[in-house]
Amino acid sequence: MGALNNAKRIERLGVLICAYNEAQHIEAVVRSSLEQSPGNVVVVDDGSTDGTAELAELAGAHVLRNPVNLGKGASLMRGFELLRERDCDAVVVVDGDGQHDPREIPRFLDAYKRTHIPILIGNRMADTAGMPFLRRWTNRFMCWVLNRLTKIYVADPPCGFRFYRADVLPFIMSNEKRFAFEFDILIHAALRHIRVDSVRISTLYNKGGRGQSHVAPVRDAWFLMRTVVEHFPDCRAIK
Repeated sequence: MGALNNAKRIERLGVLICAYNEAQHIEAVVRSSLEQSPGNVVVVDDGSTDGTAELAELAGAHVLRNPVNLGKGASLMRGFELLRERDCDAVVVVDGDGQHDPREIPRFLDAYKRTHIPILIGNRMADTAGMPFLRRWTNRFMCWVLNRLTKIYVADPPCGFRFYRADVLPFIMSNEKRFAFEFDILIHAALRHIRVDSVRISTLYNKGGRGQSHVAPVRDAWFLMRTVVEHFPDCRAIK
């Protein structure tokens, strides 16, 4: 897997937005994303009932529609597949709820140019003043669990604002369909010795419903713990 940590030029960037009932924010997110990657923004609408898909198309995105709500993991896999078919060298994932500012995408590209690290995760933990207490506590707990499990440090493991070089995606895919998918990806990367780092991003909450979570705490906590238990024997061998 050493070759996956080598330098590779990023000439074609795709932006992937997963959205579920985000009619309030999706147009602005798409338009801002198109400024960073003209003509290569994909929205996966996860069974929305509020017109999210139609608004995303009007804003200029290529839209894939899940007939019912399948979860973020399933939506990410659909989007990754399409953008790899489009020969993208890298994919930046942006949430559709306005919690991420696509104008910060260059921060990921600059970090990649400096480090050539193929997976970069947004880090909101440098400024947590506007972050809900439960979200802040959850992020820190998941950071601790990931570090203990894999010996890698990611300050904000749940953050959905991410950069993936396209050639690493087949090696880190998860079978999880919902909340645990993005955590599981980081474990797969650690098991394959693929480098991961963080990029500081803005913390955007509490403006017009921005940052409202679709996480179901009990269900998704169960999925997360199941993922940890599943990988625990393999992670013990990480050096």
